[in-house]
Amino acid sequence: MKRRQFINLLSVSLFLSLSPLFLAVVYGNKPKYKPKKQENWISIGTVAELDKNGQILKEKTSLGAILVIGTSESQKLIAVNPICTHLGCTVDWEAEENIFLCPCHASEFTAEGKVQNGPATKPLSIYKTKIEKNTVMVTRI
Repeated sequence: MKRRQFINLLSVSLFLSLSPLFLAVVYGNKPKYKPKKQENWISIGTVAELDKNGQILKEKTSLGAILVIGTSESQKLIAVNPICTHLGCTVDWEAEENIFLCPCHASEFTAEGKVQNGPATKPLSIYKTKIEKNTVMVTRI
């Protein structure tokens, strides 16, 4: 075997043995497809209930307890998990002050669920809302 034949044979065998590694590097770095996060809207109640009381409280849903505040005329409905993050009491909506107030230890939360006055330190969970076909719907943000 001549030197030129040996180098050609070595080059081809080296290329063939390393080609899987090159393919792994090229295709392994491609971004993976991430499916869009699906919004799971759930029904909380009817527009008639909301307009009558100004709020709807549903204690057991797949998202946990949910309190929706407002009317069908409102530009923006407020939806929170009404369980106080301090010790688990159910907060009340104080419309005059525009706050959620915990009756147990007087924690105050803004309409956006943020702690305004302790002892609670974590905010209330908030939800996205919509009215669809006379039904009040919510989903996670």
